[in-house]
Amino acid sequence: MEAEEEAVAVPTRSGPTRIVMADDHEMVLHGVQAMLAHFADEVEVVGTATDLAGAISVVRETSPDIVLCDIRLGRDSGLDLCRRVKQLQPETHVVFLTVYDDEQYAYQALRAEASGYVLKRVDGSELVEHLQRVVAGDVVIDPTLAGRIAMSAARVNAGEFWPGARLGLTQRESEVLALLVASHSNKGIAAKLVVSEDTVKTHIRGLYRKLAVSDRGGAIAVALREGLYQ
Repeated sequence: MEAEEEAVAVPTRSGPTRIVMADDHEMVLHGVQAMLAHFADEVEVVGTATDLAGAISVVRETSPDIVLCDIRLGRDSGLDLCRRVKQLQPETHVVFLTVYDDEQYAYQALRAEASGYVLKRVDGSELVEHLQRVVAGDVVIDPTLAGRIAMSAARVNAGEFWPGARLGLTQRESEVLALLVASHSNKGIAAKLVVSEDTVKTHIRGLYRKLAVSDRGGAIAVALREGLYQ
């Protein structure tokens, strides 16, 4: 187990909002930097990284106002980066800039204490506006997802949601996890849900990724620990 990291205070600053960017595609980093360069009076990119370790190192060195990152960082997770940043520098905001148009990922981001979830289709002026709102204390969700998230919240309040939703699982992934807990094989799960074994494997890979585990035992342990199934 990693030693708990000591939080570092971020000093109060004036001037442009200071940003660290983390994305596993160099082309994306260069493209967003070029886009933000047109707004130099408002935002400044003070560092970039392509993986979790590199991002943490840059954050330690620069103490940015915002970390702008993708959900996936190659073999690493942007969600893990978010948690590490909030542990290390609680005053630093984390905003996800991603192609994943999925409210479940947005839920996971918010659970990790992110301050925003924005899709990469955003233009420069919109992105800067979102970042300035985050610095002012708002939580920003891409308008494309906001309506779906509101509907999901309404279903939660009405008691119509499924076990695992709060962990970012889809309804089908939750059904598969329940059958894993009940010790069904992939073949048995496929028969129960009337789908192919390949489809079952796809759902299992998805729930492993979202639960940050690598095998059935880990998935079952998370399910039981979180009280999803008895």
